[in-house]
Amino acid sequence: MEKLSTEQLANICSQVRRDILRMVHGVNSGHPGASLGCTEFFVALYFHQMEHNSDFQMDGVGEDLFFLSNGHISPVWYSVLARSGYFSTEELATFRKINSRLQGHPATHEHLPGIRIASGSLGQGLSVAIGAALAKKLNGDNRTVYALMGDGEQQEGQVWEAAMAAPHHQVDNLIATIDLNRQQIDGPTEKIMNLLDLKAKWEAFGWQVIETKQGNDIEAVLAGLEKAKSLLGNGKPVLNLLHTEMGYGVDFMVGTHKWHGVAPNDEQLASALGQLEETLGDY
Repeated sequence: MEKLSTEQLANICSQVRRDILRMVHGVNSGHPGASLGCTEFFVALYFHQMEHNSDFQMDGVGEDLFFLSNGHISPVWYSVLARSGYFSTEELATFRKINSRLQGHPATHEHLPGIRIASGSLGQGLSVAIGAALAKKLNGDNRTVYALMGDGEQQEGQVWEAAMAAPHHQVDNLIATIDLNRQQIDGPTEKIMNLLDLKAKWEAFGWQVIETKQGNDIEAVLAGLEKAKSLLGNGKPVLNLLHTEMGYGVDFMVGTHKWHGVAPNDEQLASALGQLEETLGDY
């Protein structure tokens, strides 16, 4: 895929945010907050960083692979998949509707291009990504495996079993990212179950850890992904702590858990869309 300029990527981010809001509003259901916060990451990954093919093949031989562990932020992923050619953007209008391939949590049963596992039952995505990365190493496939987790998801025990396994097996073709927005469904993570020093925790488990402090700045996100990739191949997996703002791009949604799983009403949608330029054309 052609590498796009930061201006082009920023324009895609604006359109993806419009897609997210319209999809969730259309069925009065879904998770806009963290989807908006992770937009730069997904756009940078699919339109710049990953070597991938929209002519989807499940085994992904010779391609970089991505696994979404916190599957509830499906709106941002569906938008980016559609905008990068995996399926028609018109299909975004079916989000969460009966018989749609775009269900609230991604699944393979619907055979939606780009989706390799069912996700959203938190804690499982990193384990799958490690398995895929090991398979690539065994097959002599030198592509990279990427995974995204939520920060609230770090309260799941399976995450830490996987965190221990990857360095032990020298899974050095894996880049895991944590969306560090410090919010979860019931409130700030520090109040629900404090994560304390995630960098120290992951380093103690044997990972190389980098931090992307400006996770809603496209240039910073690109630089973080390039830095992470430069660390691969030396016997250790890489973790990227991505600092984002939940609800970024919409003034009344930013920085609060209250929009974790709540759809905007008609008036709120109009206000939100008024803050985001339509750059690629609404579906």
